[in-house]
Formats: sequence, structure tokens, C-alpha cells
Amino acid sequence: MKLKKIKTNCLAAVACLFFPLSLTSQEPVKLRNNREIFVDYFLIEKLNSINLVKHAPIDEGPVLYFDNPWEGIFSTYTTIIKDNDIYRAYYRGGSTHNNGYTNGEFTCYAESKDGIKWIKPNLRLYEVYDTFENNIVVANEAPVQHNFSPFLDKNPKVRSDQKYKALGGTIKDNIGLIPYASPDGIHWKKMHNKGVITKGKFDSQNVAFWSESEKCYVCYFRTLNDGYRSVSHTTSNDFINWSEPQAMTFGDAPMEHLYTQQTSPYFRAPHIYVAIGGRFMPGRQVLTEEQAKKLNVNPGYFKDCSDAFFMTSRGGNVYDRTFMEAFIRPGIGLDNWVSRSNYPALNVVQTSPTEMSIYVNQDYAQPTAHLHRYSLRLDGFTSLSAPYKGGELLSKAFTFSGKELEINYSTSAAGELKFEIQDEEGKPIPGYTMEDSDTIIGNEISRIVTWKGNKNVESLASKTVRLRILMKDADLYSLKFN
Repeated sequence: MKLKKIKTNCLAAVACLFFPLSLTSQEPVKLRNNREIFVDYFLIEKLNSINLVKHAPIDEGPVLYFDNPWEGIFSTYTTIIKDNDIYRAYYRGGSTHNNGYTNGEFTCYAESKDGIKWIKPNLRLYEVYDTFENNIVVANEAPVQHNFSPFLDKNPKVRSDQKYKALGGTIKDNIGLIPYASPDGIHWKKMHNKGVITKGKFDSQNVAFWSESEKCYVCYFRTLNDGYRSVSHTTSNDFINWSEPQAMTFGDAPMEHLYTQQTSPYFRAPHIYVAIGGRFMPGRQVLTEEQAKKLNVNPGYFKDCSDAFFMTSRGGNVYDRTFMEAFIRPGIGLDNWVSRSNYPALNVVQTSPTEMSIYVNQDYAQPTAHLHRYSLRLDGFTSLSAPYKGGELLSKAFTFSGKELEINYSTSAAGELKFEIQDEEGKPIPGYTMEDSDTIIGNEISRIVTWKGNKNVESLASKTVRLRILMKDADLYSLKFN
């Protein structure tokens, strides 16, 4: 079959790039009505002059300083949870490190109405430093508060008094990870007196959540792999009894020290887990002793450096590290180049109709220790990006459910996108050909694709189809059938 040249001014130049019809024979991807963000090659069959690119989050500045006497320079392992109209932050406090296994550590709490301005409420739950006027939600539970990591339980069968759950603990005295529950995210009780996950190292933030796609609880936790700080995962139906742990794999990516991994479901596509964690580079020293002393860095915490990485998973024991480069580089200034700084908080949350936020612990082991906010457009971790000369994408064969195709995209004033729906063999479907496609220009979080004004694709639902997309000076962040 010979492909026809498209009759369009802007994209005619890429007609010579059309793919030959040598398509991979494989089971169709079951897209359903899931949003697909382009963080991997899950839906991509072929690319021509289009690249999968990673975007740098925008630095929005400090939002929360760890300046109470019970917080201090070693505050870390932050979790951010958005529960309807309230944002909650949990983090480790403790003015002295003490190897992390003493009652000198606390789980502290802050909250916000917008994810930008934060307050530390006086909860009056524990007396610490001779006062009940503090923001502590867990104390006197060592070593649990060393790395207490909560989540909002989205299990449809969750009990009201266990709306929030958490894990915390270390390998000291073979304790492992102990489960906790709370009705409100502030008042916590043990669900079990002993560790329920015990085969691991755990000296990190060990994260858990209810997986909507896997229909079970999932925990990602610290283990060692050939001497590297790495990750294993386990699953549970009841949060008490857990499966035999499996070491996570990373494809062909080289091993690195992943100090934290912060694996969590992306809130707009919960079947895709994003892991925005801290990459640790032991012995990679930037500061001199004199510079560290001038910054008042704890003497044990300036001979290494760290940054933030980005990887993803679609469940099981497989991570995808398409992007090895840093997701967030350490900032300008020596205070950003100390050990265990630049560790991202758990969870990405929406902070405006068009924006999501990532939070990062910075200035670790320094009097200026704080939480920093970074922003991205919704779905904007990565995108399919085409240059001015234009490019083309051909999807894998897939099935979907829905009546219309929604995209998140941006173009330049000169750029554009056009869409074609093909059958399984790569033949354009009448009414949905590239000639029928309406040209899309602009910058929108949500736009419905049309063909000569027609947006209805319901007649193609459940059939095996492919997408062919032409792009010029444009980015495509996600797509979704509604």
C-alpha cells in the first residue's frame, strides 16, 4: 500500500517521513480509558524525528523551614498528601541524629490550604522539650518515627478509622516495618505490635499505597543489591500479611545508590507509578572542610552529594529508567552540595488547575534545613517533542473505551498536531484519516481531537486500532479516551 502525501501547508514537509507498513505483531495494548503520560515506550511503536524528552521542574522556592527545637537539621523523609481541600506534610524531626534509633526523633506535621503556604498547628498530643505546644503526631515509638511514612488509603473497602495508614521502622532489634492506622491523619495507633515486613534494610523512607490497578497494597522498601542501596517490593491484601519480597529490576540501567525512591501512583494516571527519589553519590565531595565549617554543616555530612532522579513502574518488580539524567539538579550554592540533601518528598500533588508540585528537602544537616517546592504543568514530567521541521509517531496496536480523544499538548505559534486513526494493519479508517484531521494549534491541558469537526470515536471503541500523529514544533504530554 502506498501512503498518500498529506495536503497541508505546515506538515507537507514531513510526508517523506511516513513509516513503511512493517508493523510489529503483538497483543494489542488494553488502553481502556486510562490516561497515558509519555514517560516510557509503552504505547509507542515507532518515532521519526520525534523524541521522548524529560522536563525540568521550575524552582518555586522554600515553603517550610524545619526551625522548631524538635525539628532541626536532620529533618527529612517528607510525605505530602492532598486529601480533598487540605494538604498534609509529614516529616522526621529531631535535633540530634543519634543514628536514627532513639526517642530523640519525632514525626512532625504541617498543613496547607493550597500546597504553597504552610502552617504548623499546635496539636498538643505529646509533651516534648517541656511543652505540649508542638506539631508532633508520633513520638516515643522508636524506631518507627525515624522513617514514618503515611498514605491516604484508597482501598474502596477501607474502614473509616483506618482512612490513613503508615509504615515505619528499621532493622534494629529485627523490628522491621510496623503498620499504623489513623481516621484523620493526626491520631495514630498501631495495627500490629510487631513488624509485618522484616526482610529488608529499611534505613530509608519505605513507602506503601493501595494500588487501584493491582487491587492490593504495595510496599517499596530499602534493600541492598550487590552493595548498592536499592529497592524491593512486596504486596498484601490486608496490610498485615505480605508476600515474599522481590528485588526491583532496572532494565539495562547501571546500578546507582538510590537512597530514597518515593514510588507512588500518579494522581491523574494511577496505573503508572512515578518514582522521584534521591540519588546518592558516596564520596563525591564538593565542599572543602573550610567551606563546610563556614556553612555550619554537620561535620559528618559534606563528603557526599545527591540529586533527584525520575523513573516509573507499571507494577510488579520492574522499574523503567528511560531517563538517567538528573530530574532536579542541585542548585547554585554550596549549601546544595552536601550529603543527603535534594531528597524529594513522597507524592506529586496538584496545586492549581494547570499545575502540579513536587517538594524537595534541601540544606540537609545545616541550620537552614527546609522544604522546597518545584512545579510542572499537569502531566508535564516528560513529553513527545517534535522540532520545527516536523516528525511522526506511530502507536502500537491498542483497544480503548470511550467516545472522544482528549490530549494535553502545546505548540509554538508556527507549530501544530494532526491525528489519524488506523486499523490494526495500518490502514487509515475513513472519516479519521490525516486528511480529515483538524489541525490543532495552542497550549491546553485538555483538548478534544476532531476530524472535520467530528469528535465521536465511539464506533471504534473495543476495536484494535493505531494512532498516527504528525507534530511540528510541538509537545504532547498525554492522551486519554473519554
